[in-house]
Amino acid sequence: MTGGGLVDRYGRVATDLRVSVTDRCNLRCVYCMPAEGLAWLPRNEVLTDAELVRVIRVGVELLGIREVRFTGGEPLIRPGLASVIAEVAALTPRPDIAVTTNGLTLARHAGALTAAGLNRVNVSLDTLRRDRFRELTRRDRLDDVLVGLRAAVAHGLTPVKVNAVLMRGVNDDEACDLLSFCLDQGYELRFIEQMPLDADRRWSRADMVTADEIFASLRTRFTLTPLPGRGASPAEHFLVGGGPARVGVIASVTRPFCGDCDRTRLTADGQIRSCLFSRTEDDLRTLLRSGAPDSELAQAWRGAMTAKPAGHGVDDPTFIQPPRPMSAIGG
Repeated sequence: MTGGGLVDRYGRVATDLRVSVTDRCNLRCVYCMPAEGLAWLPRNEVLTDAELVRVIRVGVELLGIREVRFTGGEPLIRPGLASVIAEVAALTPRPDIAVTTNGLTLARHAGALTAAGLNRVNVSLDTLRRDRFRELTRRDRLDDVLVGLRAAVAHGLTPVKVNAVLMRGVNDDEACDLLSFCLDQGYELRFIEQMPLDADRRWSRADMVTADEIFASLRTRFTLTPLPGRGASPAEHFLVGGGPARVGVIASVTRPFCGDCDRTRLTADGQIRSCLFSRTEDDLRTLLRSGAPDSELAQAWRGAMTAKPAGHGVDDPTFIQPPRPMSAIGG
């Protein structure tokens, strides 16, 4: 690595890159987007496979990126994803490669993704009840997700992690059932506090199920032992029943971990975001398409990260939700 890594003015070093490969999705989750979907990015504004790989290569070779996670929208609907993963897996030093998916087509793609070099997978699953799944996602596809989870295990994408968002009066009575399911199947469950990143802008703190409430619910049936040494991980981890099984809670709102953040984000249309909640972005796509050398891309990326704020500011009375929803930013 030459020229220095992605260091912000608070001394945090970004080594984890989240790459959104599409803003499109084959679900319509109520806490993410409206039933009719959103106005998708025009195809010509989305980075090509070659452009994606080039930006990631610059991050890995020049800026110290060591972990790459592909997100969306739903990343598995991008046709060239396996090819992109194969090229990223061939980089030196080889980064750890993960995908966050809704799991609908994971059974179909798990083999090719594993062969390409995928290391790990996170699958979103907010309920085990078919009626609720249909209500939450506006699609009757629970069985496809469950088959996808099993396929991930069969292809060695372990530990398979399950991401669950609890909503008050909707699925907050399933915390223990979700954990029991994951323990039985050998998955690692992570609860995520609902964040103000929905397209409908209906998020409210009163409706959000907090980490403390999640802990209280889980402890009605399980013994939780906190694990030290969280580092830059977004999740607080706990042994369940003395271990070795674990459960995690990502409390982005009530227990922010901004001081240890090591993430940088690339949107599907080539914008760098220093924070998930940023209201500004830095344009790499124009540089890419104007023939800029790698060194210029790297310098622009460093500049974007220099301006990273100390925290996301959700608790600040002046907080304003980012213009783009989560599906357009990438998780």
